[in-house]
Amino acid sequence: MAKKSAIERNRKRDRMAKKYEARRNRLKEIADNRDLPMEERFQARLKLAKLPRNSAKVRVQNRCEVTGRPRGVYRKFKMSRISLRELASNGQVPGMVKSSW
Repeated sequence: MAKKSAIERNRKRDRMAKKYEARRNRLKEIADNRDLPMEERFQARLKLAKLPRNSAKVRVQNRCEVTGRPRGVYRKFKMSRISLRELASNGQVPGMVKSSW
């Protein structure tokens, strides 16, 4: 089980990323538009830099919903490989069966 503080910090980052997503996308669009004057693009970059760091989408880490483990997480299931295997072996994941050959 991961530390509660790490899990909560990640949730906070996720909330911030969703809150600032529209503003961030709008500023990036202005900054990347080569048709606009250089000054306007530069101002957009400065405003983008003033936004909180944790509002960036790349700061959010994929974590297991069950244990909070940060590594070995399947995006499709939002679970770590360990907990997915455990639940699949118990038959708690619909459609997933234990492999044997």
